[in-house]
Amino acid sequence: MADELFTRCPGCKTIFRVTEGQLSLRAGQVRCGHCRTVFNGREELIALDAPAMDEEADDELAKGPPTVTLRSARSLEPAPPESAAPPPAVPAPISVVDYENRFAWEHRKERSRTGKVLAAIAIPVLLVALVLQAVYHYRDALAAHLPATKPMLTRLCAMAGCSIRPLRDVAALSIEASDLQADPAHRGLLILSATLRNRARYAIGYPHLLLTLTDAQDQVVVRRALAPSEYVSGTANTSAGIAPNGEVPVKLFIDASATTQAGYRLFLFFP
Repeated sequence: MADELFTRCPGCKTIFRVTEGQLSLRAGQVRCGHCRTVFNGREELIALDAPAMDEEADDELAKGPPTVTLRSARSLEPAPPESAAPPPAVPAPISVVDYENRFAWEHRKERSRTGKVLAAIAIPVLLVALVLQAVYHYRDALAAHLPATKPMLTRLCAMAGCSIRPLRDVAALSIEASDLQADPAHRGLLILSATLRNRARYAIGYPHLLLTLTDAQDQVVVRRALAPSEYVSGTANTSAGIAPNGEVPVKLFIDASATTQAGYRLFLFFP
């Protein structure tokens, strides 16, 4: 059509089809709907069918058909009022690509190298901590089964505030013999005699004794637990435990004047 007008954005070179009414708004000031550039649409009017111009002309339209996109007048917006600040330009999606670090393999290598160094430090530390925790937990068993380690474990416990104790293994102990008799010299007094034996090759802690008195129907009459301090003689070192393959004699006087019993049971246990 002969009355068609065309204006070109000086920013992105996009050509728009415009109307006279559109250019009449705001004295010809318009804003590109493509790159958001504000320009004077009248000053940038062009004729697409203009004849060839001088060879030294800078206008690329004179050198042949335009290669930019032709957009309709709806893509061209009136310029905002002078008092309003222009909206920030929105970059095209491809413009936000971090080209500087897109192929920065060296950065990735540095991060990977740092992770390897940290792992090389952390793994041995964790292993040492795991070993120390196992030694602390099984220190009594290590000292019993590996006597050569006991001096070192004792020194470590002195620093850690712990102690090396004899193992508490009731399966390694047995009652070799036991007897419960009335004391002929004192009415109502019973005498318990027994021999405890450690069958292990290392010391075992002194156990508790559980004495149960029963009636003629084997029903419990009374039951009592006896700590090592109650049945071991005063000269024995209970903290050292029962020596390997050692025996401990037991002799207790029990007041049973308030009960009537016909039998008894004796067990070993660790609380």
